Amino acid sequence: MALTFGKLVEEAKNNVSGISSAEAKKKIAENSNTYVIDVQDAADAGACGLIPSSVNISLGMLPIRADLELPENFRNPELADRNRPVLVTCGAGGQAALGAYLLKQMGFTDVAFIEGGTTAWKEAGFETV
Repeated sequence: MALTFGKLVEEAKNNVSGISSAEAKKKIAENSNTYVIDVQDAADAGACGLIPSSVNISLGMLPIRADLELPENFRNPELADRNRPVLVTCGAGGQAALGAYLLKQMGFTDVAFIEGGTTAWKEAGFETV
């Protein structure tokens, strides 16, 4: 049977941690080194607001930006440390789960996705930009 987006997300959620918006906000407050990535395509990023201090790296570009074997001009230097805490978000959480799982497969040790994405963050009453 062919995989669907839903099945891919389910597999990701079974293999990487999801945290609530409140847990994410606490983690960001407690560790200023926490890197927050919004994996929506640039054209869609921000439609429901962006978490302050988050950066946009589309899901399609994430494995390239995190690949330590590619030339430096392709990589994101913020993703060089595999032990750096990373939180992944998107509009509703599905792409975020995929992105977090991808990073885990690439060797990141402290990676999670925000359950419900930026929509849940905003619904929790937290600031967006």
